[in-house]
This record gives sequence, C-alpha cells and structure tokens, in this order.
Amino acid sequence: MDRTPRTRPRAPRPARPLSAALAAVVAAVALLAGALSGTAAGTAAGAVEENLIRNGGFETGLDGWNCTAGSGSTVTSPVHSGSGALRAMPTASDNAQCSQTVSVRPGEKYTLSGFVRGSYVYLGAKGTGTTDVSTWTASAPDWQELTTSFTTGASTTSVTVYVHGWYGQPAHHADDLTLVGPGGDPGTPPAAPGGPQVTSTTSTSVSLAWNAVSGATGYTVYRDGVRATSVTGTSATVTGLTPSTSYAFQVTATNAAGESPRSATVNATTDGDTGGGAGDLPPHALVGYLHTSFANGSGYTRMADVPASWDVINLAFGEPTSTTSGDIRFRMCPQTECPNVEGVEEFKQAIRAKQAEGKKVLLSIGGQNGQVQLTTTAARDAFVSSVSGIIDAYGLDGVDIDFEGHSLYLDAGDTDFRNPTTPVIVNLISALKSLKARYGDAFVLTMAPETFFVQLGYQYYGSGPWGGQDPRCGSYLPVIHALRDSLTLLHVQDYNSGPIMGLDNQYHTMGSADFHIAMTDMLLTGFPVAGNTDRVFPALRPEQVAVGMPASTNAGNGHTPPSEVNKALDCLTKGANCGSYRTHGTWPTMRGLMTWSINWDRYGNWEFMRNFDTYFG
Repeated sequence: MDRTPRTRPRAPRPARPLSAALAAVVAAVALLAGALSGTAAGTAAGAVEENLIRNGGFETGLDGWNCTAGSGSTVTSPVHSGSGALRAMPTASDNAQCSQTVSVRPGEKYTLSGFVRGSYVYLGAKGTGTTDVSTWTASAPDWQELTTSFTTGASTTSVTVYVHGWYGQPAHHADDLTLVGPGGDPGTPPAAPGGPQVTSTTSTSVSLAWNAVSGATGYTVYRDGVRATSVTGTSATVTGLTPSTSYAFQVTATNAAGESPRSATVNATTDGDTGGGAGDLPPHALVGYLHTSFANGSGYTRMADVPASWDVINLAFGEPTSTTSGDIRFRMCPQTECPNVEGVEEFKQAIRAKQAEGKKVLLSIGGQNGQVQLTTTAARDAFVSSVSGIIDAYGLDGVDIDFEGHSLYLDAGDTDFRNPTTPVIVNLISALKSLKARYGDAFVLTMAPETFFVQLGYQYYGSGPWGGQDPRCGSYLPVIHALRDSLTLLHVQDYNSGPIMGLDNQYHTMGSADFHIAMTDMLLTGFPVAGNTDRVFPALRPEQVAVGMPASTNAGNGHTPPSEVNKALDCLTKGANCGSYRTHGTWPTMRGLMTWSINWDRYGNWEFMRNFDTYFG
C-alpha cells in the first residue's frame, strides 16, 4: 500500500512588502496630499474610515464568522489582545478557512490587517471586483502582523475577508483582524428563517433544515438559547447531545448588517441510548479473545479458567463454510490439538457462570483465516440464521465482527460512507440490524477492524483499486456509522498494520504510546474522510471505544510494553504524558483495552491483565 505523505502544494510567494519606515512615509505623504486637495486619496469627500469587520478580535466567540468543516473555535490563550482569539485546525482535505462578508463602497481603497500565529497562515479578500488579494506567512512562532490592500470595483458593494491555514498543517491562531476603509451601506439584517424542521435524530444528535432567507450570508443554530453552530447552508446537525433528552432549537440568519430575530422554536428529543448491551459493563472494561477452536501455540485455556478480570470474552472464531455462503459454523478445539479441552456441556455451564458474574461472552466472527463476504441477500439471510443459531445454542450475549482480509471492501464509485452501495457492506449492515432487532437492547455488538479498515479512510477512502489504493481502506466506516447507536464497543486492532497517519498528518509507528494515542484520538474526535462531501466521520462516544493491543510479543507485531500502555491511557483519559502527539480532548470515560488474546496473555504470565488491573485499580 502506498503510504507516501501528501505533498504540500507550493504556495505563491507574496510581493516583498515595503519596510515599515518607508510605508509610514508613503502613508504620510498620501494623507498630506489628500488634505491639500480636500479629498483623501481614493476616498470620497466626507467618507469615514473604520474597521468594518465584525468581531475581528473574537471577543464574542465566532459571532459573524463562518468556518469550514467545523474547523474554528475561540480560545483565551494565546491571544494578541483582549480575551479571545481564533484557533482553526486544518486537515488533510480542509484548510480551515474562516470568513466574513463585509459591506464596502465601490471604487474605494481598503486595507486588511490581522495578527496570526502558526505555519502557512493566509489572510485575504475575495470578491473585490478588481484583483483579489492575499498575504501569508510560512512560519510565525509568535504573533505576526499580515497586511494587504485592494481597491473595490465600480459596482462592488461587499467583499469576503478570510483567514486560513494549509492542508495538513497544525492548528493556527488569528486575532485583531481589521478591514479599514469607508463603510458601505450594510442594508438591513435578514428576516428570521421560516419553517425550521427536524429531519433526523440519533441518540446523540439532531439534524435540522429550514427555508433560505433572501440576503442572508449565513445561519446560526441555537440549542436551548445557546449558540450551537454556524453554517452557510440551510441545514445543520447538532452533535454531542444526551440520549432521551428534549432540546429546543432556533435558527437566525446573518449578513453584513447583523443577525435576524430568532425563528420559531422547534423541539426534538434524542433517541434512547440502547446502550448496545453495555449497561452492566464496568466503567473500564478488559476485553480479550479466547481461542476456543484452536490452540495457536499458546495452549488451550478453558472457559472456567479465564480470570475474573476479563469483562468481555470473545470466542474465536465463528467461521464460514465458504467465503460467500454466509453460513457460519462454530466448533470446539479438537482434542488432538487441545488435549485439555472441556466438553460442550461443561463449556456452556462455564459461559453461564461467567454471565452470572456480569461478564459478556460473544461469538467473534471471521479472524485471519475466516473470510466472510456477504455478496448476496441469500448470504445475508444465511448469516443471520446461522449466527442466531449459535447464539441460541450456547446462550451468548452477542457478536464481535472481526472481518479481516478481503471480507470488506469498497466497489468502484462507492465514495459516501453515509450511503454505501457495495453489497458486502450493505448486506452486513442489514444482517447486524436484523440480529439487533431479534435480541433487543441486551444484544452486545463489538467490532475489531484493523487500522487500515478505519483510520486509512482519512487518506484513501473511495480511492479504490482504480486509484492505486487498497479498496479496503476505510471500508468499515459505513458499517460503524450505520450501527453507531447499537455499537457496544469498537476496539480497532492497533497492531499488524505498519505506520499510520494521525490527525497531525504525521506517521506513527506501532508499539508506541503515540501510535495508540493518535489512532484513538481519531475515533474520539472524528476525522475527515477522503472523497466525501462533508468529509467528517463523527466521533464515537468514549464509552464505545477500547484500544486494541497484542498481549505479548508472541501475539502479533506491534506489542506495546506496559509503560507505553500506561502513557497512552494517561494521555487519553487524563491529558497527561501525551508525548509528541497532542490530542483534541481528554476522555476519562473511555471504556478500556482489548487484547489478542487471553490465551497469549496466560502464556505470558498475565502481564497485560495485571497491568490493566493495576492501572484501573
């Protein structure tokens, strides 16, 4: 797989500015000439020059500003002056542009200035009616002022000013943005949007739509009277909500003249949190795979001998009778390979004993050698029938989807993770929804994709075989997205993958704390998905996420020493010991750890389990 980092396009080099002293002299001469002639140079007599940018110091949040892909936020440090500044975070597919449309006068000269910090930060204006302008800095470790100027066209009454970074660069800051020149007639604020409606809900989000308003350049959504988000279109999704909770939403329209009155209130209640069967899991859970159908060099471990520390036990594996049949079979390890294997009834009794202790026992389907491709609806139906038969026969709590190899892939043209068209993906989603409907809220659903099935969607989703990339890149994303409200746990295999790029656009290497921090930060922050119109895969809830690691050096490439495991946990749950990677949050309720496997951990004197128990007490 091609893992070459994205090359930064060469930015145009701006014209070399006049020295500050020379610029001051030129300005003074121009002012004097204007005074002698009775008219300021290039400005109509009597026109007043003022800062035309609204909230250029970001003292009132993002009021007046629209930032692409939710990239902007305000911070109290660092600031150039006052109590607020803009912080904007580019991604591999978004340059984090924050913009504002300002009323101006035709045929007048304007000066745009602002203070920025960061690498490859741009300040500019477009829609000037003459030549659009921008200026930039390649590196500003501390506040640096950028300045440019333009003259409006003969019929120009508004321009859009903006500040942005560059693709894949770290976050940048901006403060004290000014556009100085004669004020235009801003007109009047737009009317309030009509007809706000709730278009969809999940347990953690509400989507809204409303009618367009004439003269509006943007819209703001309020949740329970508090600003929730700003957009330029006529729809928005408010995320981060609480399940089974009622919210009141209003929408306003904005333009250069100001903000409209608020719309009528529309109420929405988020869906109930099904919990994915996680209601009685501990706040921090230990998940492990138990080799029940083979020994794999680690020795066979009987179900009754699994220590009480293991909260979720995944039986490895349910495997298909053929790649495309959808028919799944589960067997106990042959006695010739596992001399100490228990009988089926004893095994079932041990499962019931674990469940009585509050443990979850699941059927893990797939694995390295179990290729499952649900290419037809017949295969889908066989999958549902055979899997439910195994669940019923052994009294299991649910399933773990461990599709590897080429079980999941994207067909050419399947580029929207929200609306997949590839049969193996569509049929798997349908099958898992059927199982969930059959067993109800107590059904436990977990997934253990490899990193390139998930995180590589950041770079290559939808690029497919026609683009030279592996069609499996990000192919789990539609499944996770479609089932996120039913998903108990996602524990990505942070091993056997090689280096993977994080949201910092740096490659991180297996076996280090940084690797686990970067990969997990993507799941808990959300990340842009290549080839999608809105580009952002929504963040999972912290309690849905566990970090997958090998139990020992025998278990797989990417073993992480306990000291590095603890650094990763410190960073993700406490914001401490984060090393070179900076996360986008801290998640004390992150669910825990997953390992391959219980058998290999026993082989290694339970090092992984003991470290988990010590860390979480």
